[in-house]
Amino acid sequence: MNVSDPPRHHGLSLPRLLWPAVSRGTAEPPGLLMPATPWLRVALLVLLFAMTVGFTGGAIAIPLNVFEPRPAPIVAAVLGLLQAAPLLFAARWPLRAWRVSAVGFLLGAFVLQERYFWPWPVTSWLAFVVIVFLTAVGHERRVTTGVGVISVCGLIVPAVVIGAMPDWYGLILAGIVVLALAFGDAIHARFVAELTLREQAELRRQDLARQAVLEERARIARELHDVVAHHMSVIAMQAEAAPYKIPDLPDEARRTFGVVRDAAREALTETRRVVGLLRSDDDGAERTPQPGLDRLDDLVAAARRSGLKVTATIVGVPRPVPAGVDLSAYRIVQESLSNAARYAPGSQVGIEVRYEGDLLRLAVTDDGPRGTPEESHGGGHGLVGMRERVAMLGGTLEAGPHEEGGWAVAAALPYGAPE
Repeated sequence: MNVSDPPRHHGLSLPRLLWPAVSRGTAEPPGLLMPATPWLRVALLVLLFAMTVGFTGGAIAIPLNVFEPRPAPIVAAVLGLLQAAPLLFAARWPLRAWRVSAVGFLLGAFVLQERYFWPWPVTSWLAFVVIVFLTAVGHERRVTTGVGVISVCGLIVPAVVIGAMPDWYGLILAGIVVLALAFGDAIHARFVAELTLREQAELRRQDLARQAVLEERARIARELHDVVAHHMSVIAMQAEAAPYKIPDLPDEARRTFGVVRDAAREALTETRRVVGLLRSDDDGAERTPQPGLDRLDDLVAAARRSGLKVTATIVGVPRPVPAGVDLSAYRIVQESLSNAARYAPGSQVGIEVRYEGDLLRLAVTDDGPRGTPEESHGGGHGLVGMRERVAMLGGTLEAGPHEEGGWAVAAALPYGAPE
C-alpha cells in the first residue's frame, strides 16, 4: 500500500481525540491510507466493503441469536452499525471511524452487560481492531498513543468495572489493542521514512541538476574567455603595429589606433579579472588550446578505442566558423560519443557534420539500448551541457530515442552570434 502524501499532523490532545469540534485547525486530512494506484484503491474499497458487510451482519446477528436475554432488534441493529460499520470509511478517515466505533462499544458495554460472557460481539471487536490498526497507520505516534489510552481506559476498563466481563479477559483485549496499535505505528513509521527518503532523493536530484547547469555555464565561460582573449589580443597587437606599418600616418589616425589598443587591453584585463574567478585549480588544463571540428578525427579514434564502431561523414564544403561555434560543435560531438560509450557500449555510432548556408548541423546516432543520459565522462554534463551551449549560440537541439532504436542527438548552430 502506498501513501500519496506524508502525514503532517501536529498531534491531538485527549479531549480533541474524543470531540472533533475542539480540534479546530487540526482536522483530520482525508486519504492518508488510500493507495495512489486506481486499481489498488478500488481493491481496498471492495475489501473494506466486504469486511464491513460481514462484520456488521455478525454484530447484529450474534446478540439476537446468542445473547441471553436477547436485546431488542432495533438495539442490536443500532449497536452493530455503530461498532462495525465505520470500518467502511476507516481507510480514508480512520480517526473519525474510531470515534464512532468507540461510542458504539461504550454504549454496548452498558446496554448489553450481564447478557453474555462479554458485552460485544466478536465480529464487532474484529472490526474495531482493524479500525485502530488503520488509525495507527494513518497518524503520528502521539495520536496513536491517545487512541490506545482512550480505548483501554475509556472502553475496556469501564466494561470490567461494571462487571460486563472478567478483569483477566479485559487484560487480553487491552493487549490486543496495544499490539494492533504497535503494528500500525511501525508501518506508519516505515511509510514516513520511505516518503522522506523519496523527497530527499528528489531534492538531491534537483540540486545535482542545478549544479550541473552552473558548472557547465562556468566551463563555457572559461572557454569563451580564451576565444575572446585571443581576438582581443589580435586587435591590441594590430592597433599597436599599425603606426609602424603605415608610413606617414596622420596624427589623428595614430591617436585612434592608440584608443583602440588601450580599449582592447582594458577589455582583455577586465575579462580575465571576471572569468578568473571561475578558473579551476588545474591551470595547466586551461592553458591548452581550445579544440574544434578540426580534431574530429581524434574524437573518432578515441571512441573507437573505447569499443564503439564510429563512422563520420562531412556533408558540404567545410568552411571557417566562429571559434565559439567550432568549440561548441566539438563539445556536442564529444558528449554524444561519451554518452554512447556509457549507455550503449559496442554500438554502431554515426556522426554527420553538415555545412549549410547559415547553419552548422550536427547529428550523432547510435543503435544500442540505453536509458536517458544524465552525466558523461567527457568533461561536461551530457544533455545539460549540450543544451546550455546550443542556447548560448541561439541554435536548436533535439535529443531522444531513435525510431529505429538507440539514441539520436541533432543540433543546429547558426554561424553568426544570436541577436
